[in-house]
Amino acid sequence: MTDKLMSAADVVAQLRDGMTLGIGGWGPRRKPMALVRELLRSPVKDLTLVAYGGADVGMLCAAGKVRKLVFAFVSLDFIPLEPYFRQARQAGAIEVAELDEGLLMLGLKAAAMRSPFIPTRVGLGTDLLKHNPMLKLIDSPFDDRQWVAMPALPLDAALLHVDRADRRGVCQVKGPDLYMDDLFARAAARTYVSCDELVDSAFFAESEEARYVHWERAQTTGVVHLPGGAHPSSCAPLYGHDARHFKDYAASAREPGGWAQYVERYVACTEAEYLERVGGLDAIRRLPLPVY
Repeated sequence: MTDKLMSAADVVAQLRDGMTLGIGGWGPRRKPMALVRELLRSPVKDLTLVAYGGADVGMLCAAGKVRKLVFAFVSLDFIPLEPYFRQARQAGAIEVAELDEGLLMLGLKAAAMRSPFIPTRVGLGTDLLKHNPMLKLIDSPFDDRQWVAMPALPLDAALLHVDRADRRGVCQVKGPDLYMDDLFARAAARTYVSCDELVDSAFFAESEEARYVHWERAQTTGVVHLPGGAHPSSCAPLYGHDARHFKDYAASAREPGGWAQYVERYVACTEAEYLERVGGLDAIRRLPLPVY
C-alpha cells in the first residue's frame, strides 16, 4: 500500500528540460491548472506538450517553456482560440504537429498499448497528411487499400486532475466525460494526478464509487491534494469554469505587458494566495456547470 501523496513542488521537481509532457483534460475542462501554475514557477523549459489544449498550453507558451506542441486544438470553448497560443503560433515561436481529435486519441492509445502505430482511415483525404510529416500512408496486407499510420505518442510524464483520489493512487473521475485521461495515464512513463478531494481507500469499496475509477492505481506515480486545482477550468460535477477569469485572462493578451501582469497576480504567489485572489474555494465551488 504505497503512499503516493506528494506536493506540487515535488511533482515539478521530477520534470526535466526537454521532456515530452502530456496534459489531460479538454480545453477549459478539468485541466490540472494548479500543477501547471507550479510548472510556470519553475525553471523547466524546452518541453514538448501533447494536449487537447486550453489555458494550460497558452500559459506555458506565454512563459516560453514550449519547444513543440502536438495538439488537436487549443481553445477556451466560448473563446474559440486560446489567446497566448495564438500569439505563439502566429509568431512561429513553437514547432507544431497538428492532428485532429481522433488521431491524437489513437496516438495515445498506441503508446498505451506499447504499439509503434495504429492504422486508421482518420485523416485520409485531408491536408493533415500534407502538413504533418509524422503521418505516413501504409499499404494494407489484406487488400489494395492504403491506411494512415498514426504513430504512438509516448509521454515522459502526464499531468492530470481528478475529482477524488486516495494515497495509493486510485483516482476517480465522476464527471460526464473522461476525455482521454485514461490514455494519458497509460501512455506516460510517470503520471502525476492532482485531486479536489483526498479520500480514504475505503471510499472505493462501494461499487457505485469504484465504477468511476478508469485506470489502475499502478499507473499513478504521485497524488497531490489540491482543492480547486482545476480552476479556472471546470471539474464537473464539483464546479464549472470561471468565465470571468478567462475573459480577463484573454483580455490580458491584448494589453502591453499583460502576461507579466497576469503572472504577478496569479502565478507569482502560493496556491493558497491564488485561491484567495480568485475569491476562495467556496466561490469556485459555486461556479455553475456549463451546458454543452
